[in-house]
Parts: sequence; structure tokens; C-alpha cells
Amino acid sequence: FKKFVNHIEELKQLDERIQRKVEKLEQQCHREAKEFAHKVQDLQRSNQVAFQHFQELDEHISYVATKVCHLGDQLEGVNTPRQRAVEAQRLMTYFNEFLDGELRSDVFNNPDKIKEAADIIQKLHLITCVYLKGKYHDLERQLIQEFTAAQRRGEIGRMREVAAVLLHFKGYAHCVDVYIKQCQEGAYMRNDVFEDIAILCQRVNKQVGEVFCSPETVMAKLIQSIFENRIQTHVKERLEETRHSDVEQYLKNLYDLYSRTTALAAKLTDFNLGSDKHTFLSKLIKNIFSCYLESYIDMERQYLQNRSGLILQRFYDSKNHQKRPVGTGSMQELKERIRQRTNLPLGPSIDTHGETFLSQEVVVNLLQETRHAFERCNKLSDPADLPKNAFSIFLLLVEYLCVDHIDYALEIGLSAIPSPDAKNANLYFLDVVQQANTIFHLFDKQFNDHLMPLISSSPKLTECLHKKKEVIEQMEVKLDTGIDRTLNCMIGQMKHILVTEQKKTDFKPEDENNVMIQYTTACSKVCAYVSKQVERVRRSMDGKNVDTVLTELGVRFHRLIHEHLQQFNYSSMGGMLAICDVAEYRRSAKDFRVRRGQRSCFCHLMTLCIFYSHANCMLLRHLGRLLWPA
Repeated sequence: FKKFVNHIEELKQLDERIQRKVEKLEQQCHREAKEFAHKVQDLQRSNQVAFQHFQELDEHISYVATKVCHLGDQLEGVNTPRQRAVEAQRLMTYFNEFLDGELRSDVFNNPDKIKEAADIIQKLHLITCVYLKGKYHDLERQLIQEFTAAQRRGEIGRMREVAAVLLHFKGYAHCVDVYIKQCQEGAYMRNDVFEDIAILCQRVNKQVGEVFCSPETVMAKLIQSIFENRIQTHVKERLEETRHSDVEQYLKNLYDLYSRTTALAAKLTDFNLGSDKHTFLSKLIKNIFSCYLESYIDMERQYLQNRSGLILQRFYDSKNHQKRPVGTGSMQELKERIRQRTNLPLGPSIDTHGETFLSQEVVVNLLQETRHAFERCNKLSDPADLPKNAFSIFLLLVEYLCVDHIDYALEIGLSAIPSPDAKNANLYFLDVVQQANTIFHLFDKQFNDHLMPLISSSPKLTECLHKKKEVIEQMEVKLDTGIDRTLNCMIGQMKHILVTEQKKTDFKPEDENNVMIQYTTACSKVCAYVSKQVERVRRSMDGKNVDTVLTELGVRFHRLIHEHLQQFNYSSMGGMLAICDVAEYRRSAKDFRVRRGQRSCFCHLMTLCIFYSHANCMLLRHLGRLLWPA
């Protein structure tokens, strides 16, 4: 315990010693800090004094520098004029040597001083140019003014003199420009700018040869000015006002302006415009119309589509007809094959009330629009693109005339043909055939007259002929189908007359003594019906088609009468009546007037009637020889 107490005491003493040492060190630190602060203050005061001295020195240096610069400027102001004077004197000396014609200075004779000589020559050249330039331009301006005044006075001689002087001046081109500008003043007084230009060029062409030594150049420049200013402005005004508002008028204006411009260019080739005047005029025309011709065919096709669609729509609207969709694709092709092979009416029959849905007025309008399109295409298309553009217009004609109008009418006509067993059927398909035949002749005429000249020497000719053949064949198939079904309807009508009007007692009367030897009522009505239909066929067709259809009708007519007469039993007097009927049928068949005729068919019918007669056969044969002599 005592040791512990002793240690504590020792620690206390140690702590006191250390505390005294710390206090001593703190006092020393405070004292040194004060001394350091005093030293820093002294240094700051010394620094401020030094900075003030530096500022005073800087100001003094700046003052001295300003004085030196001013003195240098004064020295330079005195020295520069002196140097220039010395240089001018030296150049004057050299210039005098050139005037004397004797170069005595070493700088022009020493090859080693070629750079110095070049510098001197350049400076002398500038001096002479500056001096003469003002006088040159002043004299040139006076000459041009004199030329202008002489032109206004109409003094050709004076104009020629001044132009000859100006020929060697740079302002000669300006003189030509002034002449061209004054020539056009008051020249455009009519409404026809192209006529004004032709008259102007004719007048100037006579004058320009008397004034200028190179009249072809001046004339070419005049025409270039006219094309690039007057004609281009006129074309732009006429076309831009209708380009987006009235496409029809725009196309008409474009065709008219381009035609008149090319016609004017053809007249201008009579003038002397240089060696390659055709190329020159072609470039001028191209520069004016190129931006319009690039998009021409697209606008032509778009307009033709819209116009053709509108013509057709107005026609159907006038008939209060909602156009029926015509099937396309594999199903329609299948129906077409079945109809061609079986002659069956596919789909319900419709009543058109005698309307053919073909209109010559519509056709004429479509052909007229297409004819105008072909004319514009021929004039406005690039020669390399002409066949292609003409073919695209032809395809539109095929689409709207052949497909949307004729083919649609044939489809409607086929749908309107009644079934063969229909009673009192109205056969309007022959009217469709007649109008379709007339329309196709018009279509073929336009093909030959307006399309062929545009494609005759290009590969597009084959495509056009193939397309035309394809369209014709498609229409012929439908026409053949419709005619065949119409003939069936005719035969059906005859059969209906025979069934309803021919009685079994006609050929086997109960009282043979009171029978009048003449043809029966059924025969009379059938022959009247046949004559009417034969006349309709003749009105509806032309050429060999009439003979072909009437031959087919005659064969079916013969088959019908043949089968009809085989159904009856004949008495002696009934056989006479049958012979009279056959004779009447024969007279009706003569109206067919076909090349091979139907005489042999109806002679066969007479033989059948004699065969089926049970009495007085010799008399029947005798009457037969009288009716059909060998």
C-alpha cells in the first residue's frame, strides 16, 4: 500500500513538472507569434512601398514608349513620302528608257536581276492601266450612247460606223445587248405573242446584216433573249394558272404552246443563226418546257382516267343504273369455261327492259379524248419514250372502252338472255351485238389511224397487236355465246308456237272434204316469227357473220320442223296440208339467202311428209315436183 501511495505521489510531482513545462512553452509560443506578426506587418509595408515604386516606374516607361512611338511615326511620315518619291523617280527613269526605245539600265540587261525587272514591269503596267482605264470606259460609254441615239433615229449608216468602232472594244457585247433591247421595245402589241415574234425577227433580220459585221451572232443572241424572256414568261403565265386547278385546260395549253413554239422555231431556221441552228433552237425549247414535259405523261394518264371514268359514270347515272360488279379470278374463269362448253346460263336472268347499256355518244367521247391524248403524246413525248407513252394511253382506252363499257354490256346482255323455254321472250342481245360491232369498227379505226403511226417502228407494236387480239378474242367468245343462246331462245319461241298452235287434227282432219289446201296457222305464225328474226340478224351483223348465224339458225330451224313433223299421223288430205306447210317453210328459208341455203333440208322435209302420208302418194310426189323442180 505504501508503495502504491509513493507511486501516486511521484506521479503527481511528474504531472506538476510537465504542467510547468507546458506553461513555459505556451508563453514562449505566444511571444514568438507576436514577433512573427510584427515581422509580417513590416514585410507588407515594404511590399506596398515596392509596388508603389513599380507603378511609378511602369508609368514612366509607358510615357517614354509613347514618346518613342510618336517620334517613330514622325520619322516614318517623313521617310515614306521620300521613299515613294525616290521610287517614283526611279520608275520614271525606267519609263523614259521605254519611251526612248533604249534600255540602258543594268536591271533590264542583267539576267540575274530578272526578278527586279519583273517587279518594275508590273508596276509600270499598273500605272499605264489605271491612267488609260478611265478614258477607255468613258469613250466606250460615249460610243454606245451614240449607237443608241442613231438606232432611235433609224440611221443605219451611223449605227454601222459606231458598231465597227466598238467591235474592238470590250463593250461591243453591251452594244449588241442595247440593240436587242431597243428592237423589242413596242414589238409586242398584239394578243398573239408568237406572231409578234415572227414579225420582229423578220424585220430585225433585214437590218442586222446592214449594221453588224457578224449578223448571225447578233440574230442568235436576239432569239435567245426572246426565248429566255418573252416566251418563257408567256408560257409560265399560261400554264401555272391552270396546272393545279384545271388539268384539261393545262394539257390543252401545253400542247398549244409547245406546238406554236416549235412552229416558230421552224420559221426561225430560215435565218442565219450559225452552223448548228437546229440544235441551238432545240436547246432553247427544251429549257422552257423541260420542267413541264417531265411530268406530262403522268398528268395525261391521270386526266384520261378521271375523264373516262366520269363519262361512263354520267352515262350510267342517266340510265339510273348502278353498275354491277363483274366477277374476276378463278371462279369467273371457271364459269366462263362452263358457259362456253355447255351454253348454260350461269346466274339469274335479269330484265334490262331493252337497254343495251352501250352508247355511241359515250364511245365517241372516249375515242375523242383518247385521240386528243394521242395527238398530245405525239407532240410532247420524247422520241425515245413515244411508243411507251402511246401504249400506256392505249391500255387506258382498252380498260375504259373495251372492258368497262363493251365487255360490261356483254356481261349484262348475257345475263339478260332468257331461257329457251321462256314465253314471249324479248331478245335484246342482237341489239347489243349490233352496237358492239359498230363500236368495235370505231375502235379499230382509231387503232389504225392514231396509234399505229406512233408505234409502227418500235417493239411496242407487237404488244399492242397482242393486246388488241386478246381483247377481240374475249369479246368474240362472249358474242358467240350470246348469239348461240339467242338462237336457242328463237328456236324455243318457235317450238312454243308449234306446241300451242299445231293441233293433231291439222294433218288428220275428221272431215277431209271441207279442208282448204293451205298452210296451217302454226306454220303461218312460225314463218312470220322466222322472217322477223332473220331481219333482226341482218340488221345486227355484217359480212360473213350474217351467213354464219343464219346458216346455224336454218340448221336448227330444220331440226325443229323435222322433229315436229315426225310427231303426227297423216291422212291423204293431211299430207297435202303438211306439204303446203313445208312449202311455206321453204319460202321462209329462202329469205335466209345464205350461200349454201336450206333448200336441201326442206326438200328432205317434203320427203318425210310424203312418207308419212297414207293415201294418194303419187299425187303428193307430183305436187312435190311442182313445188321443188329439179
